[in-house]
Amino acid sequence: MQFLPISINITNKKILIIGGGRIAGHKIGFLEQFTSKITIVALEVIDSIKEKGYHCSEKAYEKSDLEGAFLVYACTNIIELNLKVKSDAESLGILTNLVDNPKYCDFVSPAIYKREHITVSVGSNAQEVHRAIAVRNKIRDFFELDPSVFYQPLK
Repeated sequence: MQFLPISINITNKKILIIGGGRIAGHKIGFLEQFTSKITIVALEVIDSIKEKGYHCSEKAYEKSDLEGAFLVYACTNIIELNLKVKSDAESLGILTNLVDNPKYCDFVSPAIYKREHITVSVGSNAQEVHRAIAVRNKIRDFFELDPSVFYQPLK
């Protein structure tokens, strides 16, 4: 698999999360750095997700839930459901991420450090996630040790 690292404009675009558990919560934590237009569909949504104030529909997934979605994250622990979401989204031309199952993903999320308008991402083609996170953390540490990098031109 080869994933193209890009930055994509999601301003005012619906980001749909199918699933309402811990993994969905982790993905939402990542996404909310970039958007507040997140919709969650799940039979059950954990309180920590509900408390964030995003639109939650506690119900079974239906293909019609994809209406208007720009990106979809299938975050359930039911592989058959995630694959159904992927198939439905693909038929509508919507890019989909099956969390923790990169062989079915149209895109993957890299390890990201974001501060103000600077975003640094470290990808591994979904092969060495922990290593990418370690590299991202070193980058974060560098910027945190010298925050003037954000206010002066690099030399």
